[in-house]
Amino acid sequence: MSTVKQVETIEPREIRRKLGLNQQQFWSQIGVTQSGGSRYESGRNMPKPVRELLRLVHVEQIDIQRVKREDLDVVEFLKSEDPTLYKTLKKSAKAKQKKTA
Repeated sequence: MSTVKQVETIEPREIRRKLGLNQQQFWSQIGVTQSGGSRYESGRNMPKPVRELLRLVHVEQIDIQRVKREDLDVVEFLKSEDPTLYKTLKKSAKAKQKKTA
């Protein structure tokens, strides 16, 4: 049985319209010019780093201005040193998000 990696399709124009943003507002949040964003919306192949930034900022609603490398280092350390605690904290954080949503 062969395993095929399923590629998630991101439709930037659809996401942008749902958020009610113009191209300048939408694309500048991830460091892409309006003209570059327009090309991606017209079907040009989007590089993986741009696609991931779009997903993080506009789909996951993560404020990348607030994320620091040391935060990611702590998460990776916790995952490797105490996976049970990591899972417990992750579950608690999700429960808290649901309460505030």
